[in-house]
Amino acid sequence: MIQITFKDIYTLGNIVDENNQYIHVHYDKMLSRYDSNFIEFKELPSVVDFKEAEEFLKDYHVKRDQNHVKFYFPENTKPTEELYAYLNETGYEIGFLELYAIQPKHFPLMKNCPEIDIQAVTEENLETFLNLQYHNDLEFGVEFAKQKVGLIKRQFEDPTIRQVLAYYKDSPAGYVELIVSDETVEIDNLSVEELFRNKGIGSRLQSFAMELFPNRTVILVADGEDTPREMYRKQNYAYQGFKYEVIKID
Repeated sequence: MIQITFKDIYTLGNIVDENNQYIHVHYDKMLSRYDSNFIEFKELPSVVDFKEAEEFLKDYHVKRDQNHVKFYFPENTKPTEELYAYLNETGYEIGFLELYAIQPKHFPLMKNCPEIDIQAVTEENLETFLNLQYHNDLEFGVEFAKQKVGLIKRQFEDPTIRQVLAYYKDSPAGYVELIVSDETVEIDNLSVEELFRNKGIGSRLQSFAMELFPNRTVILVADGEDTPREMYRKQNYAYQGFKYEVIKID
């Protein structure tokens, strides 16, 4: 298996500034998407350096009516105790991501389940895909959900992104997005409706990716404090590393 790092993970956004300390990513088509508007440090900053970047990003976002600041730290590097203390004292949410990879041949074989139907998103079922995501995105606010509809439509036209729907007994039950590169396929935005969980739908969505791209390394990012990461380990994904992220929303 090829060496996988967080640099292999797709980033939606444009680099608007870069210096020796960090990369500044911005996406003006969806200002409310935190994962597309952030600063990523190239090396672990001191508290002084972090405050300087923090002030810059806050000012940059305020001018564009954005209500957050978000930062990523270098992969496989934990914040220092001093930096951790500052982040806690100033109200940041602190979390970390874990990176996983697998060769499709190592993914567990799936039993046939006629109740589950996996379909690529086409013109015929795009509206179903949009409605399912819109309903789920409402928890982040109506404006975010509306902007996400525009994003999904743009990605539908992108040949490097495959959108996939799952049905359970003909009812829309889940979805995933596959981001395709020369050597990897990234599983992103995997979701199963609560009513249809624990029926193997999430695994079937992943299996669809394995079958579609048997000669590429399949990769994904999991919340380091969430339960799905345990599922990925049981499915034979190999742990590749971690990365800390912090965010503050006004």
